[in-house]
Amino acid sequence: MRFDSSIKLYESGKRLMPGGVSSPVRAISPHPFYAARAEGPYIWDVDGNRFIDHCLAYGPMILGHCHPAVMQAVVSQLKKGWLYGTPSELEVQMAQRISRLYPSMEMLRFVSTGTEATMAAIRVARGATGRNKIIKIEGGFHGAHDSVLIKAGSGATTLGTPDSLGVPADSAKNTLQLPYNDPLALEKVLRKFAGEVACLIMEPVLGNIGPVLPKDDYLQAVREITRDNDVLLIFDEVITGFRLALGGAQEYFGVAPDLTTLGKIIGGGFPIGAFGGRRDLISQVAPGGGIYQAGTFNGSPISLAAGMATLDVMENENVLERLNATGDMMRKRLQEILEDLKLNYSVSGIASMFKVFFGPEPRNYIDALKCDKAGYLAFFHRMLEKGVFLTPSQYETDFISAAHSTEVIESTLEAFRTCLKS
Repeated sequence: MRFDSSIKLYESGKRLMPGGVSSPVRAISPHPFYAARAEGPYIWDVDGNRFIDHCLAYGPMILGHCHPAVMQAVVSQLKKGWLYGTPSELEVQMAQRISRLYPSMEMLRFVSTGTEATMAAIRVARGATGRNKIIKIEGGFHGAHDSVLIKAGSGATTLGTPDSLGVPADSAKNTLQLPYNDPLALEKVLRKFAGEVACLIMEPVLGNIGPVLPKDDYLQAVREITRDNDVLLIFDEVITGFRLALGGAQEYFGVAPDLTTLGKIIGGGFPIGAFGGRRDLISQVAPGGGIYQAGTFNGSPISLAAGMATLDVMENENVLERLNATGDMMRKRLQEILEDLKLNYSVSGIASMFKVFFGPEPRNYIDALKCDKAGYLAFFHRMLEKGVFLTPSQYETDFISAAHSTEVIESTLEAFRTCLKS
């Protein structure tokens, strides 16, 4: 493959945008490819190269690109107007739908991004409890706001330190970090900071370093410990929501949090986020109470129309049953390839999420860091040359969409075999 046009765009982009891109994850070394169009399971770059897409915009394109039902819904809404600055019927319809599928979300608010959703959910937790400290899980990603751009200190119960320039130390001191799959560490930190912690925010399945799955009964233990210590539990289901089950990870694992954040799929590929939870908590959000949150694009009609159409297809055509069966098959086949090639790598995943780790299957962030990042990056470029676009980092989840047919999956598996063998 040739990437002449992408390289030229990258050189121009570097002079205008940090790293030549609009988000750090897109800064693929030595240069990214620049997309021109996408359809179904495929994405084409500006040089005309076609790739099977298993990145899927990092999760939201669960039906594949340019699904006709979503496109029709967006075009129909465009003819009616795309921004009103007033409430719309779509907001009520989508809120009813989400609350039905996520019973823990008795009330909710729409925002523009997952980052806004997690930021607001943490604000609700702090405002409702009157406490400042929060807990997050090492390796969990909750957007790019100050409270969660924190790295761990020297031990599991120490205060965090900023993970980015520009994050005040005063913000970091209120964020504690704990290892995933370790309920004893949670108990320990809550004893140490008794009465000071507003909430624990966590991805039920770590999606931004993996996926990394919860051990048996881990999420149930977290629920019990937080409830016993009067600490609010926030499930960040921006990735797992509507992908593990229509009711997300909380339906799949049978654990109900106090607050939930959603995004990705509920916008059908358009920008959106939502936060919600118990009525007594969300009713305190302005204008109902003193916890402020606002945004011009909250409840964007275009995003809601696309999301409603996506959920229509998923519910009416039983998409998840077929998609999750495909995920099970793919992970089984990938494991067989690793065993045939006698590679000491591992396959992780759940539902339609998967990843080949260049090392043993991790159970937490520290385990994941032991994998061969350089080896994975070289493998990523070999797969790209074979026409398969995976997420470019060892620490990002790959996805399957409803548009990935059996033939497309077979092509992906053959590329895996060839590129892992080489």
